[in-house]
Amino acid sequence: MYSRDHWKSKLGFILAAVGSAVGLGNIWKFPYVVGKNGGSAFIAIYLACVILVGIPILIVEIYLGKKSQLNPVGAFRFFQKGKVPFSLIGYAGVLCGIIILSYYSVITGWICHYLMLSFRGFSGSETEISEIFTALNANPWLNIAWHTFVMAAVMMILAKGVRKGIEAASKILMPMLGVLLLVLVCYSLTLDGMKEAWRFLTYPDFSRVTGSSFLEALGTSFFTLSLGMGAMITYGSYLKGEVNITKSAVQIASIDTLIAFLSGIVIFPIVFTNNLEPSAGPGLIFKTLPVLFSKMPGGHIVSIAFFALVLFAAITSAISLLEVATSFMVDEYKCSRTKAVLIMGTVIWLLGILSAVSYWNVAGTPFLDLFDKIASCYMLPLGGLCSALVFGWAISKKQKYSEIGSKPINKILLFAAKYISPVLLLLVFIKEIGLF
Repeated sequence: MYSRDHWKSKLGFILAAVGSAVGLGNIWKFPYVVGKNGGSAFIAIYLACVILVGIPILIVEIYLGKKSQLNPVGAFRFFQKGKVPFSLIGYAGVLCGIIILSYYSVITGWICHYLMLSFRGFSGSETEISEIFTALNANPWLNIAWHTFVMAAVMMILAKGVRKGIEAASKILMPMLGVLLLVLVCYSLTLDGMKEAWRFLTYPDFSRVTGSSFLEALGTSFFTLSLGMGAMITYGSYLKGEVNITKSAVQIASIDTLIAFLSGIVIFPIVFTNNLEPSAGPGLIFKTLPVLFSKMPGGHIVSIAFFALVLFAAITSAISLLEVATSFMVDEYKCSRTKAVLIMGTVIWLLGILSAVSYWNVAGTPFLDLFDKIASCYMLPLGGLCSALVFGWAISKKQKYSEIGSKPINKILLFAAKYISPVLLLLVFIKEIGLF
């Protein structure tokens, strides 16, 4: 008979959940959008969004998983009212995780490639180094090989289960990520651009903030916490016994935000030391930074540490994405974990080949960009919106208070989850579909 696995400890859950939340969004996207939207003024708005949207939706998703002890589909079916098919929200979350991991593993493969190159050091002219990414992106077989490597590694971890696989890996990868991040922060503190970077990160310039900045802060706070795709519902379902859900959500959001901020402290001093624009864009990691590493004193070691840091963050997020699909197969179809991992891992691997071959496209849009647009811009905010509506309006206060508690802070966050978060997520969705 099937027996659901659970976390061995609360620390294991926190590390795994932080690992799910911390990914490329923290290390690449957060510094980029901060640079694009005026520095610390944007950070202030971002923190407000984490409080109004991030933490309340984290509470929602952890609650849905813990209370139901089921995957996203089963969790929403558990709370179904009348004939409204709540389970469709869960199916959308599982599909969203599948789509994201299909291209996320390709990007993670790029990181693996750059980490390998870092061990031998980046050398040559600026043009030659920056062209490495162009050559990589144009080589479908190399992309597929790295994509296969990443998926195989993630599948091997998940096949071992929640405690021996996800929790054990998180207890190794997350401390290593933290150590590497602190080492890189210490290095950045020695650079000439640190003073300017610190000013950029701590002195607000609201003249550069627009209405779009508020919506981007909303979207970023939601995306970096891995919300809307069922990951936190799935991880919440492996909790048992007495757990302070509010405290756990605050801890996860706080650590995630701290890592995003420290990533800015790593990247911006390098940017300012070399007289670059802080809004250098998506090419910063794969085109600009390798050129800078080749010129910096100790750049060889810094490069290894940086790409190892990014890889650890990407792998922990990939683990949570595949676990959503794996949990779905185990719960809904009573598969063994090994069989579920093999089936869903293979499906995602096959789908990822579309993103690995850069010249395959739909109406001129590469599959990687198309999948990212569908999942990040449409499915994630809709998933979070629907989760908040189900939690806020289909579950009684008595049920929520019995699991979460009725302290004033809990009441405030539950109010935000019921009224404020859905409105703000709806605004994000409306913006993404281009209505304003």
